[in-house]
Amino acid sequence: MQRHIAQFLRHLDAERGASPHTLKAYREDLVSLADYLADDDGEPPEPESITTVELRGYVAALSEAGFAKTSIARRLASVRSFYRFGQREGWAKANPAIALRNPRKSRKLPHYLTTDEIARLLAAPPKKGNLGVRDRAILETLYSAGLRVSELVGMDDGDLDLEQGVLHVRGKGRKERLAPIGSYARRAVDDWLAVRQLSPTEESGRAAPVFTNRFGTRLTTRSVGRMLEKYIAQSSLDGRTSPHTLRHSFATHLLDRGADIRSVQELLGHKSLVTTQIYTHVSTSTLRAAYEKAHPRAG
Repeated sequence: MQRHIAQFLRHLDAERGASPHTLKAYREDLVSLADYLADDDGEPPEPESITTVELRGYVAALSEAGFAKTSIARRLASVRSFYRFGQREGWAKANPAIALRNPRKSRKLPHYLTTDEIARLLAAPPKKGNLGVRDRAILETLYSAGLRVSELVGMDDGDLDLEQGVLHVRGKGRKERLAPIGSYARRAVDDWLAVRQLSPTEESGRAAPVFTNRFGTRLTTRSVGRMLEKYIAQSSLDGRTSPHTLRHSFATHLLDRGADIRSVQELLGHKSLVTTQIYTHVSTSTLRAAYEKAHPRAG
């Protein structure tokens, strides 16, 4: 088995250009399986003799040992890839890992801010100074349109229609969407554009980056993260708060106030409704209020 593992890793390195980190992960995953199936003399079986039942036992052992579901899923993916390579090379007739399902991931509720906490955060940037004006525009836009940070920093002037209150957003997988933007964010962006100074290396006109750093070049996602960390500390907010928290808060607040889940799906740019459904964690008090308002015998 060790010989086939080495051959597989050489294939990943030479033909697929895998990084050292990826090669290390594949090696550890496959050696872990070999060690589990080794006989009393420490000799692993030939890979073509390994059955689906044995792999199922391996998955159960990982689970009992306390491995996270994501780690188990990754190890299964490594084994599937290993056997696909074996089928291509001719030393494996079948892929015994194909029949195994990945363990279901437990979906944690996303951390989000209350409307009062959002108000504190949005009020944190200084009102004077160009960077304070920019930071306020960034925070207002992230929350108003529910953007990912990568979508925000990738926006150009041609993506803005502040008069109509609409942004042209390029999301994951090159998927594009139109996102409405509220009056507070529109004013904040307008204020920023009035003081923004572009570097000579940046294009002007429609291709100019909306948000820039102190040197007039396009802002990075990491810079937005560092900026937000500063204002989180100033606002005494939960340390779990991240730029993505504003997107979580955007979706949660819309749903809590009666927005249709499919509309929220479109606004977020989610491909699947299942992804959006994690935001339907409305508070007990909200549910109770809706019940008392709507049910004829609630009183």
